[in-house]
Amino acid sequence: MAGASDTDGDADAALVSVMGFSGFGKKARTFDFEAIFEQTRRTAIERSRRVREEENNAGNEELRHRTRRSPCDTDTDTDTGSDTDSDKSPLAQEQEIGPPLPPGYGEAQSDEEAQSDEEAQSDEEEEDIVKRIPDSHEITLQHGNKNVSALALDPSGARLVSGGYDYEVKLWDFAGMDSSVQAFRCLQPCECHHIKALQYSVTGDVILCVAGNAQAKVLDRDGFQVLECVKGDQYIVDQARTKGHTAMLNSGCWHPKVKEEFLTCSNDGTLRTWDMNNEKSQKNVFKPRSCQGKRVIPTACTYSRDGRLIAAACQDGSIQIWDRNMSVHTKFHSRRAHVPGTDTSCLAFSYNGNNLSSRGGDDTLKTWDVRKFQTPVHVESDLCNFYPMTDCCYSPDDRLLVTGTSVRRGAASGKLLFFDQRTFQKVYTIEVTDASVIRCLWHPKLNQIMVGTGNGQAKVYYDPVRSQRGAKLCVVKTKHKVKQSQAVTQDYIITPHALPMFREPRQKSTRKQLEKDRLDPIKSHKPEPPVSGPGRGGRVGTHGGTLSSFIVKNIALDKTDDSNPRAAILRHAKEAAENPYWVAPAYVRTQPNAVFAEPEPEEDEGEDEPQWKKRKV
Repeated sequence: MAGASDTDGDADAALVSVMGFSGFGKKARTFDFEAIFEQTRRTAIERSRRVREEENNAGNEELRHRTRRSPCDTDTDTDTGSDTDSDKSPLAQEQEIGPPLPPGYGEAQSDEEAQSDEEAQSDEEEEDIVKRIPDSHEITLQHGNKNVSALALDPSGARLVSGGYDYEVKLWDFAGMDSSVQAFRCLQPCECHHIKALQYSVTGDVILCVAGNAQAKVLDRDGFQVLECVKGDQYIVDQARTKGHTAMLNSGCWHPKVKEEFLTCSNDGTLRTWDMNNEKSQKNVFKPRSCQGKRVIPTACTYSRDGRLIAAACQDGSIQIWDRNMSVHTKFHSRRAHVPGTDTSCLAFSYNGNNLSSRGGDDTLKTWDVRKFQTPVHVESDLCNFYPMTDCCYSPDDRLLVTGTSVRRGAASGKLLFFDQRTFQKVYTIEVTDASVIRCLWHPKLNQIMVGTGNGQAKVYYDPVRSQRGAKLCVVKTKHKVKQSQAVTQDYIITPHALPMFREPRQKSTRKQLEKDRLDPIKSHKPEPPVSGPGRGGRVGTHGGTLSSFIVKNIALDKTDDSNPRAAILRHAKEAAENPYWVAPAYVRTQPNAVFAEPEPEEDEGEDEPQWKKRKV
């Protein structure tokens, strides 16, 4: 160490002699890491011991409240009880308190308690599922007098759009409505075609409208047309070579991830995906086939939740699923999903993406597992279905499956049925109205259920506590009263940016206006009395109140004989030749002298001449 210090001292002396200073700033601090580690270890041990003591004290207190000690135990061990309790663990105390149970009784009791606990837990879960259904309150939106065949809510839940068999689409704004619940816009986007499907895009800025024609339309949030799909050539046999559908559409939906892509299916036997940026042609064509390889008509179509799969239900009873990027061969296929010849009205994927539900025209509701797609997981039958667009949907927590039933109008009540997806039992029923329940929609953000019925009504079910916004915004607003129009004696047209000198003064008082008119010589001029006699000063007398009557009177008093029109014209020939005024001065240099034909002398009419040769005068 001494040698090292001497070396450092020599180095400092050399540095001072060369550069003029002995070091570069302050010296670095030195730390004793062993002491720091030892102090940290002691602190951790102390902290863990303190936490363990607090947990033991809390467990002893809880155990004292739970356990029931016998009277003999209360008399003995009074002073040392706290010490022994604090020294022993809660598990040891639990085992030592009270007399021991008979052999075998404890196990049987625990099994019975476990079974009762499971039953109670299942009952509580079922009760909780029913309590989650927001149906305590409802409002009715009157769409029209015919079936409400389409319903859609935007992703935020601010606007609802409804369509029906009356060809009309109505837009409802919950924030802008009052308690009278009137639609703010009504339009007919597809003229005389039933509205079959409506859906907002994933961003909520446009609406897909599918009607009974061959061309789907895209509308903006206010109902104005943004895009119309092109119609294909119906004379081309291969439907993949046409640019669009050639027959009536059946259904359509938006891609859940790509906001510009949507899907449609048609009676021409194809499913087509479209891109909003290219309205001249479709993107892909999917052609479902029967087991014989023939063309079949798809009645319903949908995307999976992740957008990777495209599912279609066909009229031959099959459900076919393709990969979105592979349009030739199906990825999953069930040939006998429903009865052939019936229209499967709806396909719906669950939120987890593994389950698929189909609402069939054969009065069934089937649940499928996509990973094992040959046989259904569960089949619910005797669910009447009259319409090719009856819905089924999942609750936001994926615990319930919802669908509606169809009835004859006035014969019974249409019902909205709720099934537990785990046990496949019907847990709840809502009687909606005396008509069929066609559309149903459970919005995840609003936690409200929208139902479209067969009598032109759209009902909204909500819960004041569990639901958010939506119908709660409009029911609290009072209905606006119509103001009575006040009678206005004189209408004034006020032009903006008009100069003050051209403004018409407003009438303030009638008396002042009459006084002002009295001083005006033009307005206060006394009208002249009617003229009697032939007239004077250019005014016509009492024989004619107007100039036309005076002229007619003079013509009637004219005694000249105009029976010979030629003689009447030639009567002015001499004056016209001497004093030409109109025609002659214009052609005096270029035209010869005018020569008029002399009148022929009249001859005596012979008695033997026929009547048609006589000259007419």
